Amino acid sequence: MSFGGPNFIIAIIAVMTVGWLINNWIRAKHGYALEDEWSGKTYKTDKNPNDERSIALLSSENETLNGKIGHLEERVAVLERIVTDKAGRLSEEIENLR
Repeated sequence: MSFGGPNFIIAIIAVMTVGWLINNWIRAKHGYALEDEWSGKTYKTDKNPNDERSIALLSSENETLNGKIGHLEERVAVLERIVTDKAGRLSEEIENLR
């Protein structure tokens, strides 16, 4: 058996290819960047075309909910003041408003 024959070269190429595939499989499994044929890196991207639209919708909903929370906080503060104030003072403020 000679080491210079075409079968040996094909075997070396096959071993290198299988090694490259196994390397990329392990890297992908653990979330590392993958290597292409020329040792360049391909990083994992989880881009979904609907991501930007979803973010915009969620941001809008978040602003609406924050506004509602602010309004409810104001109402609770008024109710707390009414509950904790002395009865005489509350009656005076009601009379002043009339």
